[in-house]
Amino acid sequence: MASFILRRLATSVPLLLLISALIFALLQAAPGGPLAGSEGGNSAGEAAMQRLREAWGLDLPVWQQYLRWLWLVLQGEWGQSFNSGQPVLELVAQRLPATLQLAATSLVLSALIVLPLGIWAALRRRSAGDYAISALAVSGMSMPIFWLALMLIYVFSVRLGWFPSTGLSDPRSGASGWALAIERVHHLVLPVACFTLVTVASLVRYVRGAMLDVLEQDYLRTARAKGVSESRVVAWHGLRNALIPVVTVFTLELPRLFLGSVVIETIFALPGVGRLFIDSVSVRDYPVLMGVLVIASVIVVASNLLADVLYALLDPRVAVGAR
Repeated sequence: MASFILRRLATSVPLLLLISALIFALLQAAPGGPLAGSEGGNSAGEAAMQRLREAWGLDLPVWQQYLRWLWLVLQGEWGQSFNSGQPVLELVAQRLPATLQLAATSLVLSALIVLPLGIWAALRRRSAGDYAISALAVSGMSMPIFWLALMLIYVFSVRLGWFPSTGLSDPRSGASGWALAIERVHHLVLPVACFTLVTVASLVRYVRGAMLDVLEQDYLRTARAKGVSESRVVAWHGLRNALIPVVTVFTLELPRLFLGSVVIETIFALPGVGRLFIDSVSVRDYPVLMGVLVIASVIVVASNLLADVLYALLDPRVAVGAR
């Protein structure tokens, strides 16, 4: 197992370097730049712009800019925001808790809903409940997440007034301690519900299919023939083996939730990494964009690595076959 993990890590490092180089090149190739719209029309303005280009290293060739950026990143220095002057890591650290709260809560709730629904639908195949779950799943997958978010705001915030539609808290309330925690939970209900509904819709049919494949295996028929109770056959033999692909799929949902926060945080005005990304795009803040995109890339690669490791732990044949 240790050698299996080391091999996966060895392939992840060059992959991350390649991804970072491609992201850097694409950002540099985008029209405009951090100084777009700021150039002066006189010699004094041009001189000021040139000093900024030299200070930020924008006058260097792209490959030199990338190597300079990579060297600083390896030293733990991710640069400073062109817009605010704050260190990139400090900006991301300020926004990361909101994104993690949103993504982690949605993932946990999705797991608590998807597993029972998928197993129930598999055990009652071709029943009215199975068809209803499949229809709802297809409907949920067909709805754009931004449309669902707007509908939730319209119904539960505008019409009913049950939940706030923006922010993590109300700055006018002056709440602290447990009161502040409850207020944040109240503000997160709609964005978490939106994320959870979309995730459940995309995963419930996968869990159902995985459970159906296991229930039709010969070893379950053998267990029933030996007199093992149906509940034990399903819970111990069936679910245990059906979880192998399901755990992998849930692990791969982590980057999708992180990247999907861009839409949710923008609509609900949450102070997360997704909102920081959108704000940085609007002002062409290259260091912040690179920081967010590289962190997202690390999460994607790490999620794939975690999926491989979990798959190998649940099914040792995977690690053996990879030797």
